[in-house]
Amino acid sequence: MFNFFKITSNTFKESVREPIFFLMLFAALVLIGHYPSAALFVFSEQLKLVVDSSMATSLIFGLVAGVLCASHTVAREMRNGTVLLLLSKPVYRWTFVLGKIIGIALAVTLFAAVCNFAAVISVYVATDQFRMDMGIYYIYLALLAAGCVVGMVANFWKGSSFSEIASYALTLLVPVFAVYCLMAKPEPTLALADLGKALILINFAVIAMSTLAVVFATRLDIVANLCVCSVVFFLGLISSYLFQRQTDSDALNLVFGTLYAILPNWQYFWLADAVAVNRPIPDSYVINAAIYMVIYVSVCSMWAVAIFQNKEIAGDSRV
Repeated sequence: MFNFFKITSNTFKESVREPIFFLMLFAALVLIGHYPSAALFVFSEQLKLVVDSSMATSLIFGLVAGVLCASHTVAREMRNGTVLLLLSKPVYRWTFVLGKIIGIALAVTLFAAVCNFAAVISVYVATDQFRMDMGIYYIYLALLAAGCVVGMVANFWKGSSFSEIASYALTLLVPVFAVYCLMAKPEPTLALADLGKALILINFAVIAMSTLAVVFATRLDIVANLCVCSVVFFLGLISSYLFQRQTDSDALNLVFGTLYAILPNWQYFWLADAVAVNRPIPDSYVINAAIYMVIYVSVCSMWAVAIFQNKEIAGDSRV
């Protein structure tokens, strides 16, 4: 169990230390902060566009970050021989795989959570269709700059990883400012409780995709992994349209049903439209989505362990 926790902790730290992780996080936060200005003069649809765009950014950037983290911490270690050295110790293969899955899931959870808090701030910036709260907007940009400054100072004085320290700084600053907005600023016209539930569902989707990325990372390199995960993501978005239908052929119905069960249905986690029209999101829906996510992650974890058991580590010659 000690080895499992060490692998999980090291995987999380390796993921956060990757420069691409911070670049993706910083780019997502900048985009989310600027959506209110891009949605001005849209005739009472500003909040809807801000919510849709912010949630889409959290989802897409989180999925890409999960794939990149999986490729860097699994595929790269298999390529440079680190896995072979680790497995020469008293470490089981299932311990290695599950530790990687949990560590990467924690990293992308942090990624999505920071983006979700930024989405809340962005909603408060979007005061109405003709005006922005420039005070919140400038403070938000100052916090992003402050996170970078903290990372630079830590890197200069202590030699710490800039990406890691800056990511931690943003993880602290952005949520604190979001909580301040929730407590001190007038409540926007949309239901914040339902917005929070919708953002939590986005986090579930990112965790599920990161687990799937680890499965593919045991066999594929970064480019192939990103391509396969992109295809799975696209098919999952339209799986209800493609496979949830009845035909005259029993065999075809069986194939469609199997594909619909295997592919993750990302529409379960996308409730931006419900938030935009102030339609309540039941707590039971969030619980059912959490159960769906846990089952999918568990199945993918068993799949990853199964295909990694007979993986020839010493013969891995991917470039």
